[in-house]
Amino acid sequence: MKIQDFDFNLPPELIAQFPVEQRASSRMLHLKGSGGALGDAMFADLPRLVRPGDVMVFNDTRVIKARLHGVRDTGGRVEVMVERVLDAHCVLAIMRASHMPKPGSKLFLAGAIDVTVLARERDFYTLRFDHANTVTDLLERYGNLPLPPYISRLPGKMDEARYQTIYAKQAGAVAAPTAGLHFDENMLAALREMGVLIAYVTLHVGSGTFQPVRVDNIADHKMHREIFHVPPETIDIIRRAKSGGGRVLAVGTTSLRALEGAAAQTAGAEAVERMDELKSGHGETDIFITPGYRFRVVERLLTNFHLPRSTLLMLVSAFGGTENIRRAYQHAVNERYRFFSYGDAMLIESQ
Repeated sequence: MKIQDFDFNLPPELIAQFPVEQRASSRMLHLKGSGGALGDAMFADLPRLVRPGDVMVFNDTRVIKARLHGVRDTGGRVEVMVERVLDAHCVLAIMRASHMPKPGSKLFLAGAIDVTVLARERDFYTLRFDHANTVTDLLERYGNLPLPPYISRLPGKMDEARYQTIYAKQAGAVAAPTAGLHFDENMLAALREMGVLIAYVTLHVGSGTFQPVRVDNIADHKMHREIFHVPPETIDIIRRAKSGGGRVLAVGTTSLRALEGAAAQTAGAEAVERMDELKSGHGETDIFITPGYRFRVVERLLTNFHLPRSTLLMLVSAFGGTENIRRAYQHAVNERYRFFSYGDAMLIESQ
């Protein structure tokens, strides 16, 4: 398939620059993948679209203050975006500068942190923070929240709360699992009360989620790697739900990638035919889901609207059907849905 197969025209005014006032007050487009029927709804309608015994899987990653600004030892400005914390003093990062620094060069970030460039591999740099405090402490004190590039403003105090899910726990993401931003405590309580099972995975979203696909043939695209963890208790909950006829709803593409990544580790190229074959998993995944992929675990997906030509648009096209998603996105544009991280939601049934 070609990259142009996943393009669409999006009026820039539909890109949400701020969240809605209340988390659960977004709109929600419902796509039934089997027949492709579309339904306009509100996110508050979600409880009527799930059943007792279904399981919803959330990504409990927490966004870190991953963006730092500073200068090179030669005086030029540099922006550092931490991709992954490697240990107490080293990170993997991408950088922006008029002239990219070479290994061995020095940076001075946030007016407080000396940094040594240790190595470069493709777009990523290994950096050492030459400071008594740990990287985690320094990012929390001096870093900035890494709002996505399509939000054309600086982050404010409001974003520190709203660009974070209410159940965020495991620090390590540089972008929020945005489908989860719609949930508030009342919604979670209502789902539990009606008998929906709640489970968690962790996938630390990397900056690669915003990187453009630079190849014409999508089969040539190299997916970025992200750390994930699917705990044994989540596998137990999924097995219990499926044994009782319940469905698995992944809250966000990150939860889906974590579950499907664990399934791929379990079964290799073969699908997991029985849930007692599915095992918990931990490690890195670079799973690239495109149309034709056979989903092993997830039957329903709650997500936001994604960028044109993005790997996430390819994923939802694989899940809901390419033509169904194309129609749904055109409907969303026509009906003035709000797009991307702070935008509206979409509930997709697998095709």
